[in-house]
Amino acid sequence: MSVRRLAPKEIQPEGFAFTPENTAWAERIIAKYPEGRQASAVISLLWKAQEQGGGWVSEPAIRTIAELLKMPYIRVLEVATFYTMFNLQPVGRYFIQFCGTTPCRLRGAQEIQDVLEERIGHQGHITEDGLFSWLEVECLGACCNAPMVQINDDYYEDLTPENFNRLLDDLAAGRPVKPGPQNGRVASEPQDAVNTLLDPALYDGSVIGSWRKRFEEEEARARAEAETKAAAEKAQAARDAVLPDPAKPATTRPGEQAAQAPAQRVAEGKDPIKPEHKEAASPATAPEAEARKADQKLADEKLADSKAKE
Repeated sequence: MSVRRLAPKEIQPEGFAFTPENTAWAERIIAKYPEGRQASAVISLLWKAQEQGGGWVSEPAIRTIAELLKMPYIRVLEVATFYTMFNLQPVGRYFIQFCGTTPCRLRGAQEIQDVLEERIGHQGHITEDGLFSWLEVECLGACCNAPMVQINDDYYEDLTPENFNRLLDDLAAGRPVKPGPQNGRVASEPQDAVNTLLDPALYDGSVIGSWRKRFEEEEARARAEAETKAAAEKAQAARDAVLPDPAKPATTRPGEQAAQAPAQRVAEGKDPIKPEHKEAASPATAPEAEARKADQKLADEKLADSKAKE
């Protein structure tokens, strides 16, 4: 951040006082704020002091505003040195703020700067006739019409070395000039041709209609998927409702199997189980298996009847 200092003492005026008209204006501005909040008018008063002072704020003007607002002098000085809109050095009658940021540079701002340096000199220099001075500033927000400059309170855009030289000649001669684009276009309309809204899709609603159709299709697809999932869950619940609980074996299989272990039967003084006896006692031929088959058949018949009724 650059350091901003007041102008040297040798060029400071001896004093400053608002004109009667500006004094009345300042009183109206101060009256807008409640008691104890008059300091809120400091920026407005600094701006009016700069306007009255020929485009810059002097040290006596800062002291006058501090007394008027009952503020410490340093507080007003802080505001004046912080905001770059307040010039702390004398400027020309036509103070040119040259935008040198990227959009303007890409559009030929260097050629405009060359004109300034050739006709006026370095930044901060005031021409001998007191008419012109210039300063490079940050983006002024008219990138669509780059390159551009601000002269006093007005923007001059779409500059070229030719029309900018012509603009400076007119200002020097006192001839009227027109702010805004200097190449004939209106505001920020397309530079080569006005082709706005030639595509009907931009205003006939068809683009919005296609968006809406896409959203409706996505919503319908999501709804169908939800309905399919719900139907599947309902069918599964119906099947679960008609199926009986699994039949439990009459004996505990692990214990039964343990009792059939040959070593254990020998230890207990029992004869080993013959293979044909094991087959007869297996789950596939046991009475419990037959009962399970009957239950499954009954459940299938009930499910078939339920579907037929639906």
